[in-house]
Amino acid sequence: AEAFRMWMSSPMPMVTLTKTLDVCPLCNRARRQGYKFNMLLCWCIGKAASQVEQFYLLPEQGSLFLYDHLAVNVIVPNAHGGINSCDIPLTDSLEEFNRNYLRLTQSVSAESKSVFLEDYMVVGTSAMVQTELDSIVNQYTDTFSNPMVMWGRYRKVRKGLLNCRYQLPVSFQFHHVQMDGAHAAHFLELLQREIRNMPLLPRH
Repeated sequence: AEAFRMWMSSPMPMVTLTKTLDVCPLCNRARRQGYKFNMLLCWCIGKAASQVEQFYLLPEQGSLFLYDHLAVNVIVPNAHGGINSCDIPLTDSLEEFNRNYLRLTQSVSAESKSVFLEDYMVVGTSAMVQTELDSIVNQYTDTFSNPMVMWGRYRKVRKGLLNCRYQLPVSFQFHHVQMDGAHAAHFLELLQREIRNMPLLPRH
């Protein structure tokens, strides 16, 4: 209630935390199993968010709305040189999430038509892989109050002559009414844990 009173009418209620993640498990699984790196990261983001109850709350139009289900949003280049938005429902199954990811993003790209899931609380993502980025600072519009995770191209960091690691700085933006910094920091820790625990599943 106190956060709502202090931040709901703020002209800039968004806060951004940045963290460098070890994404070696995602790179290995993408390379060995043919998954898209972005899909794997989005699934981990959704799995981590599902463990933090504040992610199911959306501050909007002077109120807090509670949702039952989560989705992850991705930005998709379309066939006409523009971009569209695509919401992908979170599932416990990586294989099911992957099928939905491929089907929906391919449809959005071909038809140049965004897909929005009205009954889902949506965690936004934005991947700017044209270059490596250290961080992305607040972007805010009163049209969207959803949390968002943003990143650039991952980095190869050499550890000696024969070993290398892959690292990815991410920026996590959230509405201060929705959660405090401690909740956001906990989410980033969960995200790193989900990446490390990514199951290595057989492809059929």
